[in-house]
Amino acid sequence: MPSTIWSGAISFGLVTIPCKVVGATEDHSIRFHQVHLEDMGRVRTRKVCEIDGEVVTQDEIGKGYEFTQDETVPITDAELDQTPLPTAKAIEIVAFVDADTIDPVRIGDSYYLAADGQVAAKPYILLRKALERSDKVAIAKFAWHNRERLGLLRVRDNAVVLHAMRWPDEIRDPAELAPKKTEVDEGEIEQAVQLAESMTIDDISGFRDAYRDALEELIEARSEGEEPAQLAEGEAQQPAQVVDLMAALNASVQRSRESRGETDDHATVHDMKPRKEASAKKTAKKAPAKKAAAKKTTGEEGDWPEASQRLTARARTAPRPEETADSSDSPTCMGLGPA
Repeated sequence: MPSTIWSGAISFGLVTIPCKVVGATEDHSIRFHQVHLEDMGRVRTRKVCEIDGEVVTQDEIGKGYEFTQDETVPITDAELDQTPLPTAKAIEIVAFVDADTIDPVRIGDSYYLAADGQVAAKPYILLRKALERSDKVAIAKFAWHNRERLGLLRVRDNAVVLHAMRWPDEIRDPAELAPKKTEVDEGEIEQAVQLAESMTIDDISGFRDAYRDALEELIEARSEGEEPAQLAEGEAQQPAQVVDLMAALNASVQRSRESRGETDDHATVHDMKPRKEASAKKTAKKAPAKKAAAKKTTGEEGDWPEASQRLTARARTAPRPEETADSSDSPTCMGLGPA
């Protein structure tokens, strides 16, 4: 069971649901330390005052807001604690909306909300069933790190999930990023759609982080004093230069179908003649392309590369160093400390 990030309550009208917040995702990225190449000693970061050049301790560090280039306004923790923040101790549900009205770009990190104790079981299930039956998601306000945030609650495998959301004014307008108006031929659109259909799968669990696998093999080889395996010639993918869009689409469809073992005569998409003006509004029905079932990954350790299993086992048994990070970076919520 993952450790508790925050504990408090879900406020659902007059119903209060004691809950704990735990992470819904795991970061499996490989991280490196900075070391001194001469003797492989760890390189440490020290906090130094830019005025007197002295190293300062955590007790000597406070908060300040740069009001102007020459003026910094100090803000104390006591002043922050006295700032009104109604959602400091609760995840307050304020509305329900249809899920498809939420722009995915606003959704951030995900967390599971677990019922805290037997007394919370019934109201927790009540909220879960209300979300399922209404086929909607809940919008909530909550406070973490001395800041009020917006969240989305939905159901996943009988658990309530909290997705952190960005405020509307935090989303940048993409209008200036759109390319200039360019004419696209109807035949090119049809080929692009056919390419998408030929690449359609039912399950994405078979995808793996190939770069992480390669790093694990490199680390394993280095730890055993061996030279890492060299990438086979032609194995590295080079960025393609698009000379003819139609030819590139045609080749992409061919390659996609060949990778599935579909080598029939229909693998090639031919140039399409422009449609007659009278029938331009009609949409022809096409037979859907065959869907090949993606290879499923069970997620068991036995399916991992051998190097990954050894590194994971070593990480589980290795002693953890003491945390030296700034306490302000921890996931403690305002008004409540970690459970």
